[in-house]
Amino acid sequence: MTDAADLTATEARRLIARRQLSPVELTEACIARLEAINPAINAVVATDLAGMREAAKAAEDAVMKGGALGAVHGLPFGVKDMIDVTGLPTTFGSEIFKDNIAVKDDAIVAAMRGAGAIVLGKTNNPEFSAGGNTVNTVYGPTGNPHDPSKSAAGSSGGSAAALAVGMAPLCTGSDTGGSLRNPAAFCGVVGFRPSPGVVPGDTRGVALIHLPTPGPMARTVADTALMLSVLARPDRLDPYTGVLDGHTLWDPSDFTRLPRRDLSSLKIAFTEDYGFAMTEQVVRRAFRERVAHLAPFFATAEETTPDCTDADRIFSVLRAIMMLSIHHANTLKYPGRYGPNIMANVEEGLSYSALDVADAMNRQGVYYRNWQRFFGDYDFILSPAVTITPRDWHELYPEEIDGVATKSYYQWLAMAYASTIPGHPSITIPMGRDECGMPFGLQIVGKRNDDLGVLAVAAEIEMLLAGDSTFGPPKPDLDALKAATPIKR
Repeated sequence: MTDAADLTATEARRLIARRQLSPVELTEACIARLEAINPAINAVVATDLAGMREAAKAAEDAVMKGGALGAVHGLPFGVKDMIDVTGLPTTFGSEIFKDNIAVKDDAIVAAMRGAGAIVLGKTNNPEFSAGGNTVNTVYGPTGNPHDPSKSAAGSSGGSAAALAVGMAPLCTGSDTGGSLRNPAAFCGVVGFRPSPGVVPGDTRGVALIHLPTPGPMARTVADTALMLSVLARPDRLDPYTGVLDGHTLWDPSDFTRLPRRDLSSLKIAFTEDYGFAMTEQVVRRAFRERVAHLAPFFATAEETTPDCTDADRIFSVLRAIMMLSIHHANTLKYPGRYGPNIMANVEEGLSYSALDVADAMNRQGVYYRNWQRFFGDYDFILSPAVTITPRDWHELYPEEIDGVATKSYYQWLAMAYASTIPGHPSITIPMGRDECGMPFGLQIVGKRNDDLGVLAVAAEIEMLLAGDSTFGPPKPDLDALKAATPIKR
């Protein structure tokens, strides 16, 4: 019999509606999974299990009373430790905020609760989500559920790891340079970066720089889309969220019923590196195998890429000034209290002149238009999600890739920020394991604002891979994780 913790969100929600699964039963299964597995990987770092059980009982009572239920009614979800959950700590992975207890829910959490979801707890992330390795001095590291000695990536590493082992069917993430796509790839789950404004970022520090966005994470594409239907809400506080007469310009309910897409009608571009990303040979070999497997299903599949000239420069400057605006004052207020990644960003930001910023913004405009022209000829882009296979979590970031030195702690995230710069929706789905035995993530990028199309195509590919022992979703060894030595903090 299937353990309730292993049910997909859509299946669990269906069973709850039919009164064949109790929210209490599902909650207890997730708690049991957390207690059994979390010591090995340290994915969930703060909980209120009594409050969770109380919420589950209330959800069960609502089911028994009949009436309409929310889209995610009775489903537990993990919350990245960058946003507030009433009564739980929001540390941002920083010693400065280790005693900070939230007094209200973030808008995302409020939306999920309003649709019936139940908070599991806070999931781990690096200090202020700066970096692709989930390690901080407050809670320690999060290990990869497929090998706890390896990185779960980041910054939404705790969410990805929790999903992979069934601690919750849904988790929140956020993404600037791949912060939900990279950990999804490393851990063998799904992470979706929406177009700017689809999921409002009402607390985004620099509101008019669209690089960071919240997004949903789950184990399947349909589950990810289900969560997106709740997160894609009207909110004028995000300047990229189109709201007219109280409604968004897209219908959130569309995400609960993904349309079928005929893959044989699509013209696909595929690229190993977007022409500039430092990509490990093991990743290139794995990607070529997957392209060979998928190409026959499309009308055409051609090796090509949008013009990504200046991608590294654009991302470096815009990211640095964004981080500078958020963190500079506190680095002066709390000298010596910030880790190396934040300090590197602040110092980099201080090194740029107004002319550097103006130049980067102009180059971003050219870059954006290059991508729009490219998508006049192609429907979607396929690429690896990440430039490397998972490495030891003790390595803060890859200092080299195939013997070539990286220039910054975030350059290895280039496969993701290629599409971040122009603001295109992109999803990472699991596609087997690489030659090192670690999960491989396939990235699918679509036209700007075609979020529904990206999810629909991802769902079609997911169906093609279902049950495939080579290219299907990899599963962690739960028994080995239960018996593993707790990860050292």
